Amino acid sequence: MDFTLSTEEREVRDWVRTFVQKELLPLEPEVLRRERAGQPGLTEEEHRNLQLKAKESGFWGVQTPEEYGGMGLSAVMTALLEAELGKTFVPFRFGGAADNILFYANEEQKQRYLLPTIAGERRSCFAITEPGAGSDAKAIRTSARKDGADWIINGEKTFITGGNEADFVMVFAITDPEKGANGGVTCFLVDREAGWKSEYIDTMGEWGPASLVFQDVRVPESQILGEEGKGFNLAMQWIGRGRYLLPARAIGSCERLISMAIEHANTRETFGQKIAERQAIQWMIADSGVELEALRWLVLHAAWQVDQGVDSRHAQSIAKLYGGQKANEIVDRVLQIHGGMGYTRELPVERWYRELRLLRIYEGTDEIQRRTIARNLLKGHVKVSGVLG
Repeated sequence: MDFTLSTEEREVRDWVRTFVQKELLPLEPEVLRRERAGQPGLTEEEHRNLQLKAKESGFWGVQTPEEYGGMGLSAVMTALLEAELGKTFVPFRFGGAADNILFYANEEQKQRYLLPTIAGERRSCFAITEPGAGSDAKAIRTSARKDGADWIINGEKTFITGGNEADFVMVFAITDPEKGANGGVTCFLVDREAGWKSEYIDTMGEWGPASLVFQDVRVPESQILGEEGKGFNLAMQWIGRGRYLLPARAIGSCERLISMAIEHANTRETFGQKIAERQAIQWMIADSGVELEALRWLVLHAAWQVDQGVDSRHAQSIAKLYGGQKANEIVDRVLQIHGGMGYTRELPVERWYRELRLLRIYEGTDEIQRRTIARNLLKGHVKVSGVLG
C-alpha cells in the first residue's frame, strides 16, 4: 500500500497551486468588494481570460478526453486539482469542459453542441430538478408530447446551475406517462432561441441558480439526446459523474480556513495570553485537523475507485456526506475562533460559511447520502469490512 503521489500527480498539483497563488489569491480583495456591492466576483471576460491563461500551460478540459483536445486527467489528479482550487473563494474553473452526457450526442449534435461547448463558444445547463422533484428525481412532471415530427415541452425546472447564462439546456421530460422514470423520460437538447425562459434565484450564497420555464417549446425529433425513453439513465450518469469532486474542493477550503484559524490563534491575545494557549481553542484546531485528514483520504479513496473502474457510488456517497458535514463544522469553529471579526464581511470566513452550507444540499442531500449508504449496507451490496475484506 503506497500513499506516495506519482511524479505526474505532484506536477499537476504544484502547477495548480502556483496558479492559485499567483493568479487567483491576489484577486480576493476585489472579489469580496464586488460581492459586497451585489456584483459578480469575476466578470465573464475576466474569467475567460484566466481560463485562457491556464490554457497556455496546457490546463484545458482537465477531464475532457484527449481526443477532444482535453487533458484526460485521472479522477485522483482531478481531486488534487479541485482541492487546490478550493483554497480560494475566487469563482474559477478551468475551461474546456462539457457535461459528461453530451458525449452521448450523435455526430451532428456533437458538432452543434459538444465541440463548441468544449471550445468555450457555447454554454450548457442540466435541467432535471423541479419544484416538486428535488431529491426524488423520478417525480418530475415536465412533459413532452409528440406533435407530428416535433415534440412540445411544457413545465418548470428549478435550482438550475448556469441556467441564466446557458444558451442551450439538456432538459428531461416525461414522454411516456405510463412508464415514467422506467423508460418514459427523454432528454432533449433545447436552444434558448426555442423559447424557454430563465429567472435568477437569489440565495444566501454567491451561487445564483435559475428557474427555467418551458411553455409550448417546440423541438424537432433530432434534438433528442441519446434515445427516446432512456433519459433517466442519462440523468443518473450526470448526477453520479463525480460526486467526489464536491468534497474535494472542500478539502482546499478547509485547509485555508484552518490555516487562518491557526494564524489568528497564534497572534490574538486575551487576558495577557495568546488564545492558542487556551484548551478550548486547541481542541477546535485538533478536531478540525483530524476531520480534514479523514476527509482527504475518503475523497482520494473514492477517486481511486473511479480510476480502477470499481463501482464507486458508495465511497462517493460517504465522501460527500462526511465532507459536507465536517466542512460546515470546521468553518463554524474557524468563525468562532475569530470571534466578532469572523462574523463580519471584512473577512472571507462568513462567505465560506455560506458557500459550504450548500455542500450539504446540492447533488444529493445529506439525507439522500445516508439513505444510499444505509441501503447498500442493509442489503449487502457493500460490506462493513470495506475494501480490505
